[in-house]
Amino acid sequence: MKLGIDQFIDNRSLRMQLKDRRVALLGHPASLTSECRHTLDALMECTPVVAAFGPQHGMRGDKQDNMIETDDYTDPQHGIPVFSLYGQVRYPTKEMMDTFDVLIVDIQDIGTRIYTYVTTLFYILEAAKSVWILDRPNPVGRPIEGTILEKGWESFVGAAPLIMRHGLTFGELAKWFVDLKKLDLDLKVVPMADYKPDAAPGFGWPLFELSWINPSPNASSLNMTRCFPGTVLFEGTTLSEGRGTTTSLEVIGAPDIDFDLVLKRMMALQPEWLQGCFLRRCYFEPTFHKHAGKMCSGLQIHTDNAAYRQAQFKPYRLAALLLKAVRLEYPDYDLWRDFPYEYETEKLAIDLLSGGTFLREWVDDPSVEPADFDEHLKKDEQAWAQIREPYLLY
Repeated sequence: MKLGIDQFIDNRSLRMQLKDRRVALLGHPASLTSECRHTLDALMECTPVVAAFGPQHGMRGDKQDNMIETDDYTDPQHGIPVFSLYGQVRYPTKEMMDTFDVLIVDIQDIGTRIYTYVTTLFYILEAAKSVWILDRPNPVGRPIEGTILEKGWESFVGAAPLIMRHGLTFGELAKWFVDLKKLDLDLKVVPMADYKPDAAPGFGWPLFELSWINPSPNASSLNMTRCFPGTVLFEGTTLSEGRGTTTSLEVIGAPDIDFDLVLKRMMALQPEWLQGCFLRRCYFEPTFHKHAGKMCSGLQIHTDNAAYRQAQFKPYRLAALLLKAVRLEYPDYDLWRDFPYEYETEKLAIDLLSGGTFLREWVDDPSVEPADFDEHLKKDEQAWAQIREPYLLY
């Protein structure tokens, strides 16, 4: 298969459409050609770029944790301004937008609503007049799961009524958002060639064709990406999501919880939600972040093996079931983390992440069952399947 950036470089007639127009790039460390050249460097040889933009974690560098901002700077190799969209501002200013005529977007997404690159894309689409998306794979393919963001719960980890695991590429997402907001925008998507999002063994990611480059510092593997629509919820809890280890967002644990009990409870509650992967009991000690320096009992999710079944693996349900099991085993446990999260100081992080209060209320209410949760999710999943259908390019 060929990436959007490869298609752009190889197609002279496509590039000529940008002749005499000032071009800018929105990119990050995973903005690479299939030969692992950074998109900015590759573009400079065929379509000179006058400015660049970086999302969370930076355009070239890797800011490790959430809410660590990046400053504007001048690219030392090309001498162009690089504007941060995760620093003094998150919404692009008029002064930034006046530096170019056409913005090229080449961002590797990981297929989950709360990934802040999605919000940055939406903000750019609202602010710009002409945007070209160089499309890339959605590593988790086409599966849909979760709830659609509820009205009134918009934030930097949820800027539109999108479902948690949406099953769209960045180009497809852009088309949907432009229609949703009825934007007056010249949008062009440069599609990939021969991309098959349902094909084994990658099921979204073209294994053995493209190198895995971390889209963000803790997105360190395809396994993490598959787990992320569920494990990201633990950022809103007091449980460790593995930050401070080499397997962030693949392991979940805490020093004061017996995960043998939790796993047993999960299997008794809803064993179907544990299928499609291996769940391994493990122990880990974060070197920083939550529970730093403490031995944590926990679980690791494994999808990088023969047990992986794309259609059966439900990371959002699995994560919700884990939270439910913890609450039932430890009714008084201080589970929900109350702290400023992605520039929101009033609402709980777990509600921002899940797009409303439904998940938290279901976890905390001992009278409701997994079937009640499943019924709610299925309504949103069926609705999203119909919404996204006109935007599928592959």
